[in-house]
Amino acid sequence: MYYQQADDTIAAPATPQGMGAIAVIRVSGKQALQIVNKLFPSKDLTQVPSHTLHVGKLIWQGQWLDEGVISVFKSPRSYTGEDVVEISSHGSPVIVQRILRALIEAGARMALPGEFTLRAFLHGKMDLAQAEAVADLIAAESEAAAQNALRHIRGGFSAELQQLRNQLLQFAALIELELDFSEEDVAFADRDALQQLIEQIDKHVQQLLQSYAWGNVVKHGFQVVIAGKPNVGKSTLLNALLNENRAIVSDIPGTTRDTVEEFIQLNGLLFRLIDTAGLRITEDVVEQIGVARTHEKIVQADMVLYLFDITQVNETEWEEARKWLHELQKPYLLLINKMDLQHALPDFIHPDAQTMMISAQQRIQLDALKNRLVDMAQQSRVQGEGSIVTNARHYAALQKLKLDIQDIRTGLQQNLSSDLLANDIRKCLHDLGEITGEVTTEDMLDYIFSHFCIGK
Repeated sequence: MYYQQADDTIAAPATPQGMGAIAVIRVSGKQALQIVNKLFPSKDLTQVPSHTLHVGKLIWQGQWLDEGVISVFKSPRSYTGEDVVEISSHGSPVIVQRILRALIEAGARMALPGEFTLRAFLHGKMDLAQAEAVADLIAAESEAAAQNALRHIRGGFSAELQQLRNQLLQFAALIELELDFSEEDVAFADRDALQQLIEQIDKHVQQLLQSYAWGNVVKHGFQVVIAGKPNVGKSTLLNALLNENRAIVSDIPGTTRDTVEEFIQLNGLLFRLIDTAGLRITEDVVEQIGVARTHEKIVQADMVLYLFDITQVNETEWEEARKWLHELQKPYLLLINKMDLQHALPDFIHPDAQTMMISAQQRIQLDALKNRLVDMAQQSRVQGEGSIVTNARHYAALQKLKLDIQDIRTGLQQNLSSDLLANDIRKCLHDLGEITGEVTTEDMLDYIFSHFCIGK
């Protein structure tokens, strides 16, 4: 797409649209200093040292645009690896647009989504996994998501993959050497050592694959469906957990006819709380749609909070709900609500690890419930200090890598020739290279960076 235009000088706002105290406009490329110079008569920016700030007026064609701070970062010591100039102006959208228009008239062009980070990747400032982590950091909605993205940006994940790649490369070189001496039937690569390495790599890859479930929770939030019959207190519980009146609460059964979704952070983790229509048989067509959506959300959920009214629950309802939730094979909690109205449990309810008594209206046991939510979310976490995979592209490449590792294992068991083993090892190296960007196509880069925001 725009990778053939890598010699252009690009410009874009690096701060969000809207009114604010300060806006930052980023310019990058071979002509960045010369183009901004045309707007900045106070000083010759081509002659100033790198990593310096300069205050002055911005003027274009005799019109005073603004007064701001110019930050200069000369190649290669910049985010993109090119000459970069950042203009800190007043945050009026009108001012930002005037400066951008002047920069374009002076020779720059508007940057496309992710183009600054793409150039950082192309100039070796970061690999592809680190570049994708930049987008993850910008989009992070929880402390856990931000911390994981920062670890990837710092190269923790890339370092793990590079270590695997280096180990495979050593054997690949030895096996390739065997091919040069195929007529002499000489073996340079120790097959037993290769077998041990493959087992180590396979174990590591399996840990990364298993971390993806936890990575999804970290990145997108833990989906928690609040379900139960009408008028058991589902909307009251949602409002209590959020500490605001988000859902309508009424004594009239069937008030909630569609899902109501809100996010909450607990211990740095993001939870998506989903209030649903009460589960019952109804003749109301609209309510029937709501009940159907409740079933859909329960199937999609990471966890279900199923509420009962302690003053109305009967043994049949209790046992049917327990059986149904158990068959779903996903985490759930049975919440006995309105404990402020009746302190004693019915005889047929025997408390266990999946049962809690609460009062949503009186906010009794809500802190304990929040702690349980965090504990149950963390049960999907893979133990260890390794990286957490949150990117679907990385997950797909690791799945392919695991299959190719199995091919090497099978080849060793069958005592395959060096040329066939070498081919399988090359496939593994290719899989690892796809994650870090050592193996790329323009279509892949186009897809990845088109999902970035403009200005990054």
